[in-house]
Amino acid sequence: MTKNSMIMAAMMLLTTSLTAATTTKTIKLKVIETSDIHGHFFPYDFMEKKPIKGTLVRVNTYVKKQRQQYGDHLLLIDNGDILQGQPCVYWSNYVMPQDENLAASVINYMKYDAETVGNHDIEPGHKVYDKWIREVRCPLLGANIVVPGASGSTRPFRTYGDIQPYSVHYIEGVKIVVIGMLTPAIPNWLNESIWKGMEFEEMVSCAKKWMKYIKENEQPDLIFGLFHSGLDGGIVTDGMEENATASVAREVPGFDIIFFGHDHQVHNKWVKNKEGKDVLLVDPSCYGKNIAEAEIELTFQNGHLTKKDIKGEIVSVLDEEIDQQMMDHFQTKIDQVKAYVNRKIGRFEHPIYTRESFFGNSAFTDLIHNLQLQISKADVSFNAPLSFNTTIQAGDVTQGDMFKLYRFENLLYVLRMTGEEIRKHLEFSYDMWTNTMKSPEDHALLLNDDSKEDQQRTGFQYYTFNFDSACGIDYEVDLTKPDGQKVHILQLSNGQPFDEKKWYKVVMNSYRANGGGELLTRGAGIPKDSLESRVLFHTPLDQRHYLTQEIEQMGTIDPKPNHNWRFVPEAWVKPALKRDSLILFGR
Repeated sequence: MTKNSMIMAAMMLLTTSLTAATTTKTIKLKVIETSDIHGHFFPYDFMEKKPIKGTLVRVNTYVKKQRQQYGDHLLLIDNGDILQGQPCVYWSNYVMPQDENLAASVINYMKYDAETVGNHDIEPGHKVYDKWIREVRCPLLGANIVVPGASGSTRPFRTYGDIQPYSVHYIEGVKIVVIGMLTPAIPNWLNESIWKGMEFEEMVSCAKKWMKYIKENEQPDLIFGLFHSGLDGGIVTDGMEENATASVAREVPGFDIIFFGHDHQVHNKWVKNKEGKDVLLVDPSCYGKNIAEAEIELTFQNGHLTKKDIKGEIVSVLDEEIDQQMMDHFQTKIDQVKAYVNRKIGRFEHPIYTRESFFGNSAFTDLIHNLQLQISKADVSFNAPLSFNTTIQAGDVTQGDMFKLYRFENLLYVLRMTGEEIRKHLEFSYDMWTNTMKSPEDHALLLNDDSKEDQQRTGFQYYTFNFDSACGIDYEVDLTKPDGQKVHILQLSNGQPFDEKKWYKVVMNSYRANGGGELLTRGAGIPKDSLESRVLFHTPLDQRHYLTQEIEQMGTIDPKPNHNWRFVPEAWVKPALKRDSLILFGR
């Protein structure tokens, strides 16, 4: 071999060796998130007694197809609020508590990889959620759900019970960490007895602590957030933000994707963190109508991660096929729930509608007012429509109808309030849902002229659970007056004078009594730490239980409006309310 030939051979060998030493590997994976399912497991509305689209049996059909494509390169995660909503979870939580919780059975059947705890998973109380936590077989996450005294602790694991701050997952050598958190606003809604033994850390500081710990101790390739907290807004106080997902994304570098929920809205957007890096934020909304998913492609050079390609998408599952295998698996439970909700408890002579509640006295809202006063013997009742457009028809009333009459498992509370506090509470309420009219052509309700009708409908209906009216007093709401000056209380409904300096017994639900909606705090001006001292009485069981008992005892009810309050001046508000009703309800 000539010298030149030898040199050429050596160069070819060196080139081959260098090429062999530089290896490139691409790994593709998918993450699917559900959130705020609220008991929508099966394609049947147990309240309305009719089929519905979406739900987890359709989600599972979609997930199965994705698993065929991605195999073990798929992560399925849930973002909480699964323990309250449809009657099937109430039945499981309280009627058949000896069985495995249905919410745990469904999560286990679908083989979720991780789940974050939501605020409506705390609300059913220790007896329910402690058992559910033990029964769920995937990691249950809540880094900011800590035992009392753990806030600011340097110890790494101080979360409550079997709840974990994060979970670790491996896909073909790729290490993934999922950090779970929930809104810390729970003490603003629930009595401390419900979350005894827990504290809820502020989310940004909690995320900073765990991000540092995870980077130092786990060194993952990908870090996801799984937050039961909306994008932004909600209750904001010193040191606490109800919807803090955007704040965490901006202030805590390290997250590749944050999957979130709680606000029942669809989001798919990118946010830059304070280091200038992009973070994907996705939220599928609620009730198993959509899933949020992320497709991820990772490129490795010689074993080192060099590139991340991430795409987010919201996918509707409304029209997916029903997973019949899953239905067959749970059919016995479904039949038992149907038998429970079909039980007759009474009869209504007339239909009642929540939509009437926004325009004045309504038979729907006033039925609850009257029953609250009947049960509690209070002087005044506060109540808000808990759904935007619900109807209970005339005729036989069933147990399922009671979930339409009262959606949530709130307790019934009686508080001491002055007459002035009662008026200020109502002022704050009406300011949230009525306009200040400057002319007869203005809206009566708080709608935005610049919005499309569907946006007006969505924005208005999201807050109806804070639109309190009152019973036990006669009053007028003058829509030509500015905020804080609309409500004029005329007298007690029994004809006695109403005195702003006098103390009254006021009945309301536990959400409101513990500060929910801030009507008692920002509205009435009662300090948050004083609310507990105002409580005269609360029921041991949920409000729906007692409403059901009352209707069973009465048998037949002829629900009618009380006509104890009205909007004025009528020459302006009557035509305006008709126009607004067309916008909101098309009638």
